[in-house]
Amino acid sequence: MNANNDQRQWFIDLANQANQAAGPGRMAGNQLQTIDLPNRKQEAWRYTDLTRLYQQMFVAADALPSAVAFDDWVYAQDSAYRLVLVNGRFDPQLSYLPENEAVTLVAISQLNDGQRAFCQDYLAHSHEFNQDAFDELNRAITHDGYLLQVAANTRVDHPIEVLYLNQPGERSALAATRSLIVLESGAEATVLEHFTGDHDTVYFHNGLTRVELKNNARLTHHRLQDDSRKAYHLHRVYLSQQASSHYQGFSLSSGADWSRADSVVNLDGEGAECHLRGIYTITDRQYNDMHLDVRHLKPHCRSSERFNGVLAGAGRAVFDGRILIEQDAQKSDAALSNRNLLLAESAEIDTKPQLEIYADDVKASHGTTVGRIDPDQLFYCKARGISEDKAMHLLCLGFAEQVTRDIEDEALLAAVHQRIDGVLDKAGR
Repeated sequence: MNANNDQRQWFIDLANQANQAAGPGRMAGNQLQTIDLPNRKQEAWRYTDLTRLYQQMFVAADALPSAVAFDDWVYAQDSAYRLVLVNGRFDPQLSYLPENEAVTLVAISQLNDGQRAFCQDYLAHSHEFNQDAFDELNRAITHDGYLLQVAANTRVDHPIEVLYLNQPGERSALAATRSLIVLESGAEATVLEHFTGDHDTVYFHNGLTRVELKNNARLTHHRLQDDSRKAYHLHRVYLSQQASSHYQGFSLSSGADWSRADSVVNLDGEGAECHLRGIYTITDRQYNDMHLDVRHLKPHCRSSERFNGVLAGAGRAVFDGRILIEQDAQKSDAALSNRNLLLAESAEIDTKPQLEIYADDVKASHGTTVGRIDPDQLFYCKARGISEDKAMHLLCLGFAEQVTRDIEDEALLAAVHQRIDGVLDKAGR
């Protein structure tokens, strides 16, 4: 059997665990028989190394663990709502949901008939990831997810922390989630998606979050990926924005052995704004893959993307970011920046920022840098009695601060600093 057949069988074996006689899961499983598999000839997968993932076999998590405990929350219990998915399944004991008719926060497995029909329109197909083997696998074996729907002109009074928690089992588990956020016109919310797991647990998270922002809606959306260092992580965000909507996103990717994050943004209403910030870190042999595809489809839209990488070990990072400005998107304002700090000779980065412009009245820029600690800055610190290790640590935190300085959420900022500190400590800095 050749490598391509081996890889196809890998997808099919996982999809067959859905055990569904009919419905979307079985249909998606059938698609895997003929669909093109990810390969280096496809632009979206040109730099992605899937070797490690294909060497693993996972089983679908079939039930919640009998007892689950967790105390590493970003937000204090009385200051946030919580929805918890353990091994991809809703855990009501750890969750704390809002009691507000204008705010619907519910696990997909707990939907009523009307809510299920509403979600089906959005989640039956992911649109931007159609004909993608990992999305077909996700649809075939989805365990759970969540629906957040906020009524028009409603502001959610607390942040919402969605916890994706993975616990050890007898075999390495696959957790597949599929979620939907819909903010109606003028609605506002803050959502943190927090991915984590026991330190030595091997598992594969394969998830999708679809976001729909109606006119004048505002969403602050954070993602904190500090999965087990033996985990495999793939999560997609598909964002669609209507007129004058505003999206502010921040992501930190510091966990997992192998991880990839895909973000697709459609600015589909005049005056929409999207601002993405992120930090990714590499230590030991980690692999981290970041993909952005931001599309200006209507006039007077603004977008900015600023991502910094700290590579402190013999691992590899990939940053692939594109801004597309269509012909009708006049008066667009777009900027993309990717900066990388290499702390080890063995670290590797592939970075590819792209601009694709078809309008003639726009403001757009992009750039990337790859470098090491400035020796003059290091000398300046040491000359003032700071040890070299401490100086390196401070300079790395300063580099991260270029991205985090816009974060006004003190609880999130503390969590980000804690995890960056942990990465630098592991790297011996």
